[in-house]
Amino acid sequence: MEIKIQSLDQIQDAAKQFINHMGENTVFAFYGKMGAGKTTFVKAVCEALGVNDVITSPTFAIVNEYRSDSTNELIYHFDFYRIKKLSEVYDMGYEDYLYSGALCFIEWPELIEELLPEDAVKVSIEETEDGCRLIKM
Repeated sequence: MEIKIQSLDQIQDAAKQFINHMGENTVFAFYGKMGAGKTTFVKAVCEALGVNDVITSPTFAIVNEYRSDSTNELIYHFDFYRIKKLSEVYDMGYEDYLYSGALCFIEWPELIEELLPEDAVKVSIEETEDGCRLIKM
């Protein structure tokens, strides 16, 4: 599956397309360079899922927890950019999150690659030469 976002005006439609392709999967690992739009896209997906809270990057908290107001579904948003050692991830009890059955959106998963569940869905976000974003799942 591939989604092209040509402007921010299209991000909500792109988020809905993404949700339609999520299936029964719960763990999504978002790969992309700094500034590619990972946080912006995860925010749009959470909004499309019915989260009405303020959605921010969990860079300093490592994980933010949200709940969909429409489905009451729990959603975890991770940002492992600041992780220096895997022991930090062990200490936070990553298994309780990733194997909970709740939706998990992970930024910078390459830093914890060996801890990802086997069925984690890899999602890449790339900025094209013309400034568009290309999302591949």
